Amino acid sequence: MHDANNDYALFLDFDGTLVDIVERPDAVAIDPALPDFLTRLQERLDGALAIISGRPVEFLDARLAPHVFDMAGLHGLEHRIAGRLSMCDPDEHPALREMVERLCKIVADKDGVLIEDKGCSVAIHWRLAPHEKDFALATARAAVEALGSDYRVQHGKAVAEILPSAAGKGKVIERFLQEAPYKGRRPIFIGDDLTDEHGFKTVNAHDGMSVRIGAGDTIAKVRLGTPADLRHCLSTWAYEGTLPFKGDEC
Repeated sequence: MHDANNDYALFLDFDGTLVDIVERPDAVAIDPALPDFLTRLQERLDGALAIISGRPVEFLDARLAPHVFDMAGLHGLEHRIAGRLSMCDPDEHPALREMVERLCKIVADKDGVLIEDKGCSVAIHWRLAPHEKDFALATARAAVEALGSDYRVQHGKAVAEILPSAAGKGKVIERFLQEAPYKGRRPIFIGDDLTDEHGFKTVNAHDGMSVRIGAGDTIAKVRLGTPADLRHCLSTWAYEGTLPFKGDEC
């Protein structure tokens, strides 16, 4: 009998999708059941499950240990596909490393504006200081102008991230779809933010299923309310084998 699960490749954003958004990027909390049902779902999909995040792979692995998943970190600058890990070397980005030091000094007297150094990218957060949004955006733009065309700004929820121009969730999903066990499958990508719209575009072009968590303009075809709603959907899929996502429910 044909197993419909073998038709799909599942790609999942992390922050705001699998877990709730938090005020400080290092304060993220993992639902204790999450790694177990993701592992069950990974097995049901014969390995075709990957986390596609702006977080570093090392950060994600530490939160999901001892479970190990395929994933793309830093918007695709590093990835693990079918267990094969390719990491980004911060030393290959000396201009960015110098910029991180400058940014830390620039925001030093701005309470609530946080610099998140990811090695091969850097994010400016203003969730704790919404009144500093214009300052943070202007700082990010000025940094990219100084770095040149090899870098760009990626906008998200109360964050502007400076990263190499080659990075992007849509691009890395394309890469996954060229390799087993993802090749030849219908992609599903689930995300919540502006950074995920590139992934939605790629998945839609492959006649896949794009799912947006929460409010906001989107090109995703399906919308769910909260990360908790998604975790329920994925858990049901993992343990019951029921393919989810019908409009705003599963």
